[in-house]
Amino acid sequence: MSRWKYPLILLGGIGISNVGAWVYLIALNLIILNETGSPLAIALLYILGPIATICSNAWAGSLIDRVNTRRLMMGIDVFRAICIALIPFLPSLIYVYVLAFIINMGSAIFQPTSMVYMTKLIPEKDRQRFNALRSFINSCGSLIGPAIAGFLFWMGTPYTAIHVNAVALFFSALIIMMLPNVDSRLEETEGQRFTWDLIKNDFRIVFNFSKDYTYVTKIYLLFSGTTIFMTAIDSLEAAFAKGVLSISDTNYGFLLSVFGAGIIIGSIINSVFSKQLAVNLLIGIGTIFTSLGYIVLYSSSGFFSAVPGVFLIGFAVTFANTGYLTFYQNHVPVRMMGRFGSIFSVIEAGFIVALTILIGLAAELISIRPVGLIGSFAFFLLGLLALNAVSGAKRQEYFKKGAPSLNS
Repeated sequence: MSRWKYPLILLGGIGISNVGAWVYLIALNLIILNETGSPLAIALLYILGPIATICSNAWAGSLIDRVNTRRLMMGIDVFRAICIALIPFLPSLIYVYVLAFIINMGSAIFQPTSMVYMTKLIPEKDRQRFNALRSFINSCGSLIGPAIAGFLFWMGTPYTAIHVNAVALFFSALIIMMLPNVDSRLEETEGQRFTWDLIKNDFRIVFNFSKDYTYVTKIYLLFSGTTIFMTAIDSLEAAFAKGVLSISDTNYGFLLSVFGAGIIIGSIINSVFSKQLAVNLLIGIGTIFTSLGYIVLYSSSGFFSAVPGVFLIGFAVTFANTGYLTFYQNHVPVRMMGRFGSIFSVIEAGFIVALTILIGLAAELISIRPVGLIGSFAFFLLGLLALNAVSGAKRQEYFKKGAPSLNS
């Protein structure tokens, strides 16, 4: 257990931050809905995330790989906490959007920073189990967060929930402070001037790595494709459940709980059997069955026929995510992981915005069910590509248990 002391502390910080993020998101949704009464205003809030990623992560990777990741994570948590605490005092909605955009930029930088820190902290043999536990913690947050938000709304107002989230982020920063420093060899890079030429050179480094290690890049692009499809198809999910299936608010809440239960059960199986489950099978089978879950969901005719699809999505995506993340941590050098992840996240965010808008317009012009099914079948084709990419004897050297990795 001694080697799991710090990983468990880190998981605790991730859990608190994740619960707080749900409370913040729901509270901000209610604040904007109460102010405007417009679904379009809510949709704009969701687009801010990927746009913030595009604006921040083109240069953030160059920063992440040259600073102390633990201190950067603490700084971002404190900065986000202060920004969130200011929201109730803003004079108009335009300022709320501006501040929400800045908070999203901080979150976009935090994600690759935490990935670099985790890869340095967690030994290669423990990464698969850690990633499964992280999925479990995140899924618990998706269930507990809305419940806490509802309780806080009952006790006070959405602004009360906003303040609680600010406190949660401060607490998360304190937990990160308890973790060890893993960046003891940054002396040669910390003194470098942060210039446009440096950023351009970093783009060349990532491009050359991607060209030299085409298989690693291919698997990461499949991971990005999974995220893009899930985000875009998910944008129709609430409208499909409420408008097409005519599911009540209560049953819709149950559907979300079923999704969370799928993630929890899948994460437990992943963590318990991490030594028996091969990473390549997690990637291939997990991606295919996630897409099948969407096909079942958008083929359903009511609440009970939608439940298996929603459960399968939650269950299968934990396997896919655990496999992809473990492969990524083992095969992208940690010294350039910040730049690699940040640059590719910009491309990913651009496709998310484009595909989400395309699917939304298509659903508006045609109808939700056929568009959802077309998107789900396209996602299934991506799953077949993923299964083909990780199969075959020549590729097994990338997935063998105990095989040397770039970040062992």
